[in-house]
Amino acid sequence: MQKIDPKQLSERENYKFLIGSIIPRPIAFVTSVTEEGVVNAAPFSFFNIVSSNPPMISVSVQRKQGKMKDTAKNILASRQFVVHIVDTDNVEKVNETAASLPPEESEVEMTGLTLVESTKIGVPGVKEAKVRFECELETALELGGEENNPGCDLIIGKVVYYHIEESIYENGRIDPQELAAISRLAGNDYAKIGEQFTIKRPL
Repeated sequence: MQKIDPKQLSERENYKFLIGSIIPRPIAFVTSVTEEGVVNAAPFSFFNIVSSNPPMISVSVQRKQGKMKDTAKNILASRQFVVHIVDTDNVEKVNETAASLPPEESEVEMTGLTLVESTKIGVPGVKEAKVRFECELETALELGGEENNPGCDLIIGKVVYYHIEESIYENGRIDPQELAAISRLAGNDYAKIGEQFTIKRPL
């Protein structure tokens, strides 16, 4: 068993250990809007559920050399965003949105994805996703990094509206095989939903 002190590693080395071990990770494809009205979009795999009462989800947006990314800036300014689940049908276009574009250029337009209006917030969603969550900012935390130079922005959003494609929805449940969500591994690797099995939880 290897014994390693993270304090003896570089940020990059810690990153590689984490993304190589904590797998598979769900991918949040997030749309946000700049103050000038440009729709930005980007994928994030540091993403999960926070609460079901009320429904809340978290997205951790890593900073680059201490600089806040456009997604975090936009969310903090507007306090609204949309999270989409990435699936086998849209993963290639979503991957294209990871390109570094200036804030005045839209990743959605670049990839040819289709914008659709949201119901309760001003940030549009993307039609090609089978599941999307309209979110309002609950709280944002600056974490990690060094003093006065955080390493990430932890965004916690309250889900105010769900959009779920009819083909994957039945009796209040989502069919995981029909959703066909894609998860993130390390490097350039992704994974599909594989074999499923059931284990009953103890009473």
